[in-house]
Amino acid sequence: MAAITRLPLHHHRHAFPIIGPPLPLSKLPHPPPFFLNFYATPHRKFSLTPSLCSVPDQPLQFPFLNLFHIISLFSRLWLPRKRGNLETAGGSFEPFGSSSEAGSPSIVGDLLDYLNESWTQFHATAEAKRQLIAAGFQLLDENEEWDLRPGGRYLFTRNMSSLVAFAIGEKYSVGNGFHVIAAHTDSPCLKLKPKSAASKSGFLMVNVQTYGGGLWHTWFDRDLSVAGRVILKASDGSFLHKLVKVKRPLLRVPTLAIHLDRTVNKDGFKPNLETHLIPLLATKLEESSSEVKEKSPPLSSRASHHPLLMQVLSDELRCAIDDIMSIELNVCDTQPSCLGGGNDEFIFSGRLDNLASSYCALRALIDSCQSTGDLSSEHAIRMVALFDNEEVGSDSVQGAGAPTMFQAMRRIISCLVHEYVGEGAFERAIRQSFLVSADMAHGVHPNFMDKHEEHHRPELQKGLVIKHNANQRYATSGITSFLFKEVGRIHNLPTQEFVVRNDMGCGSTIGPILASGVGIRTVDCGIAQLSMHSVREICGKEDIDIAYKHFKAFYQTFSSVDRKLNVD
Repeated sequence: MAAITRLPLHHHRHAFPIIGPPLPLSKLPHPPPFFLNFYATPHRKFSLTPSLCSVPDQPLQFPFLNLFHIISLFSRLWLPRKRGNLETAGGSFEPFGSSSEAGSPSIVGDLLDYLNESWTQFHATAEAKRQLIAAGFQLLDENEEWDLRPGGRYLFTRNMSSLVAFAIGEKYSVGNGFHVIAAHTDSPCLKLKPKSAASKSGFLMVNVQTYGGGLWHTWFDRDLSVAGRVILKASDGSFLHKLVKVKRPLLRVPTLAIHLDRTVNKDGFKPNLETHLIPLLATKLEESSSEVKEKSPPLSSRASHHPLLMQVLSDELRCAIDDIMSIELNVCDTQPSCLGGGNDEFIFSGRLDNLASSYCALRALIDSCQSTGDLSSEHAIRMVALFDNEEVGSDSVQGAGAPTMFQAMRRIISCLVHEYVGEGAFERAIRQSFLVSADMAHGVHPNFMDKHEEHHRPELQKGLVIKHNANQRYATSGITSFLFKEVGRIHNLPTQEFVVRNDMGCGSTIGPILASGVGIRTVDCGIAQLSMHSVREICGKEDIDIAYKHFKAFYQTFSSVDRKLNVD
């Protein structure tokens, strides 16, 4: 079990600010360059959060606020105001970016928190686990017997990089189906090689492997660091699994100056991934501080990683270097996720593919069954499945190619059959099940519009994109597309369509893998984005809330929609 020290989360209320301006700050006579973002959760400190991207832990410079600003910003706390039929006086709080017309708050702020916490697939899984447990889900162990009941909410993790969570309807009966949203926790990145220590021209270098199909040129000249997991030796001789994240800039991959590569702008930047994509850690050991040299053990032929790097990790973990038995680290960009654009309408972040989908699915499940009675009329089982290794084919014990989800389904049914002696409980349940494969989609690029098929150009801020491919690179069919769009239509949620051009190759998702595994009906969809697989990606803020609402509506209404259509 990963050891992450985090304060408890009370559902999603940690993103509800107590105080917010009555008008957009841009409309004030002299708007301050930051938002007041006072969080209501008891265990969180009040904070001032910049509206623009900033370096973590960088102190803010506060300009003078005149009396008008102070009165405007604080008036909502004490002055009664109307919301629907309720009058509030500081008792109910509306977050920034919320959609009052839709009657539900925005989750964009919570997504930014999740992205900034989830530097790796391990951190993403651990944070999802934390939020589920805080919401009342019961942690299961795959190695133990399960005792499940209708109305119960449960989760388990595998490898601390994949997760399955589910809520059983109180009216569940044997043979009823599963309503599943599946996504993945991994993203293209650089990973440290088993022997990462290298030295060149007086520099300490860190050897890395490329993971997935990244836009590797975007990793040059970025402030990078490391995060992942380690195995520690405990004082009693046992071993501990812990997550680690070094938040300060630690590594950098510098580009070659144009004076030494005069034709780069004409011929293109074509780095050799083995020899040019090696991050710098420090200058040679002799030039390091005497303090570091005293702490660091001498470099030997058995040393797999630089002593300096191991010292940084031991400082972060507060353990001795000799206690670190094994490391599994990703190279990560340190720039925080944030809002951007002229109207703060974009999300600028790494790992949007596919943590944005993962978080929307996670929150939809939590919020669809958080209140008493939310499962009282549910006949099905609501499920989220987050897998690792999608970016490299899913063929791993923690990937969608493993039978993790279907083994869980079989075990759930076994726990709920009780005295049932009929035939084919599992097979009948699968035939009544439905899977939403949620992975980010290619939004039309304004500078490269010809890369999209003329009539299928998904736009940012226009809703979920349903993906089609006649050659089954996506699992969507005419039936599954209709059912998923019908859920959106009932709730006034827009959808878009995407097919790839006939003269271009088509990517794929975990949808076909899971659909063909046991024959579950599947639709492939995603949030439109730009710069997919870049170290820094972009998507629309509105699409996050639309996806969340569509997924939540799927859990709450799919049963009623599905029973209206009989195909076979």
